[in-house]
Amino acid sequence: MMYVRSGARPMLRALFLASAVALTSGATVAAARAETVAVAPFVSDRLSVEVVGTGPDVILIPGLASSREVWRATADRLKATHRVHLVQLAGFAGEPWTHGDGAFVQPEVEELARYIREAGLNRPAVIGHSMGGLSGLLLAQQQPGLVGQVMTVDSLPFYSAMFGPTATAESARPFADQAAGMILGADEASFRTQQEATARTLSRTPSEQARIVAWSMATDRHAMASAIKDVMTTDARPGLAAMTTPVTALYAADADGGPPAALADGMWGREYAALPGVTLIRVDGSRHFIMADQPERFAELVDAFLAE
Repeated sequence: MMYVRSGARPMLRALFLASAVALTSGATVAAARAETVAVAPFVSDRLSVEVVGTGPDVILIPGLASSREVWRATADRLKATHRVHLVQLAGFAGEPWTHGDGAFVQPEVEELARYIREAGLNRPAVIGHSMGGLSGLLLAQQQPGLVGQVMTVDSLPFYSAMFGPTATAESARPFADQAAGMILGADEASFRTQQEATARTLSRTPSEQARIVAWSMATDRHAMASAIKDVMTTDARPGLAAMTTPVTALYAADADGGPPAALADGMWGREYAALPGVTLIRVDGSRHFIMADQPERFAELVDAFLAE
């Protein structure tokens, strides 16, 4: 299955399954905070948006099974200088889901485009974690006039490339179906045990691991299964060469239980090779949730990105 040999194989397999099966609060987002200056008048059964701060627009998209709270520290820091749009995807972290086993990613991308238009945003910066990063890439490919710049956070344009350089969306489909079936078929106790093990591969930070588990346990299983199938079979690489939107891609490396630096460098370099002018930045000492594992470095990189 995996083309990587020796000790890297179980690590990458765990990283892939973590990204694909249980990426990313059991808690519902708290009622509007005092800092919230506006909530966009936007109604959708695919996503909701909380808006804080004033200034240039920044959209923050969480990853698979995550709450918008994954971005709270970032939003609290940026709101003094930016108008921050915190996206919550339907079905994740306690949000309702009404689409059964239907498509997830493309309808969500289309709703993001509609939100930008209806809110009158002027080419906002888009920052997405994991599946949220993939969504940002697809949005910029499909609607280049709507997006000013994109930052992907530990996100590949084709997740199933972790199976090897010859993987395709079609060859990944049986494994996507298998991953979805595991989610739908697990009992509550087994699912929690799986999520707890997965969370330890996704973050070095115990408090973040606990949030990841809580978010996953509160996520609608059908939404998670649908999203996993879409993520594993969506290949944004063919559209990279034609992109004109500036892209910064952050990726994690961790010598203590996470992806080794050389392996991460090779993977991200290969998968983003066709994207003109892409800025690739490795963040050491971090697993998948870079914003939690290396918050100061992450803040520096976000500030530099938004200053471009």
